[in-house]
Amino acid sequence: IMYLFSRHVSAEVKDLFNIDEKKGEIRLRGKLDYEEMDSYEITVEARDKGWPPLSGHCKVVVEVLDVND
Repeated sequence: IMYLFSRHVSAEVKDLFNIDEKKGEIRLRGKLDYEEMDSYEITVEARDKGWPPLSGHCKVVVEVLDVND
C-alpha cells in the first residue's frame, strides 16, 4: 500500500505537512498559526500496487490550538 495526499490537497497544505508513503504517517513541516488557520482538512489516498491499482480515500482533520492566548 502507498499513501499520498489527494490531488485536491492545496500546495499550502503540502508545504506544511508531509506524508510517509509507506506508513501513512502525516508530519508537520512548518509552523502553524491559529490566527491564520484554525484547522486543516487533508484528503489522503491509500493505493495498492496491483493492476489496475485500487484506492481508498479518507479525510484527516487537523485542529490548531491557540496556545499564546
